Amino acid sequence: KYADGSVPATPNEAGIRVVNAKELPPPAGIVPGDISRPYYIGANDELLIDVFGFEELTERKIVTDSDGRLSVPLAGPIDANGRTPSEVEELIRTRLKARYVRDPIVTVNVSEPRSKFVVVDGAVEEPGVYPVVGRTTLMQAVALAKGAGEFAKLQDVVVFRKVGPDQMVALYDLQAIRRGAYADPEVFADDKIVVGTSRAQKMLRDFLQSGSILAAPLVAIIQQATN
Repeated sequence: KYADGSVPATPNEAGIRVVNAKELPPPAGIVPGDISRPYYIGANDELLIDVFGFEELTERKIVTDSDGRLSVPLAGPIDANGRTPSEVEELIRTRLKARYVRDPIVTVNVSEPRSKFVVVDGAVEEPGVYPVVGRTTLMQAVALAKGAGEFAKLQDVVVFRKVGPDQMVALYDLQAIRRGAYADPEVFADDKIVVGTSRAQKMLRDFLQSGSILAAPLVAIIQQATN
């Protein structure tokens, strides 16, 4: 049973378990619709650090390493992985306060997010990896890839997501979303979005045998964890 109260059904011969849900459940630990969701720094994020009165740290851009760590002049090594910019500010402030100045003024911003991203593939103008900062919807993610291609099948848009121990997938209809048939769903870091035609889309369509999903998306488990 998932956080939204939905439950999986019995799998078909292909091993697909259709879930009784209005949309794809969010990843573990994520509250959907939270517009104030903080950004948690990770590997290869570029931070803009500014410390008032310190030339070495005036609008200084520093990139975290593969473990989310960075070395800040005058403050030393900082473990930023999984922390928010404000938390990193406090770490730097504490280090500088102990060594150089009584009450340093520190600001930290993410100038280029690189650790949180979605993959947008298939029949879009510019397939690729795109950063996710704050709340991002499926339509917005497709727009990041410069929109669907001329011959894209907008009724066949698949979102792959890891939800807890399960690999899940949902089939969406962008035309139906545009008409207001159902809400534009939120997408999250590490989602993979495929616009157009793919094996997964055909597999889900064949399973449904409905030809249309105007009322709601189709949500299914394609790989369920075993004990």
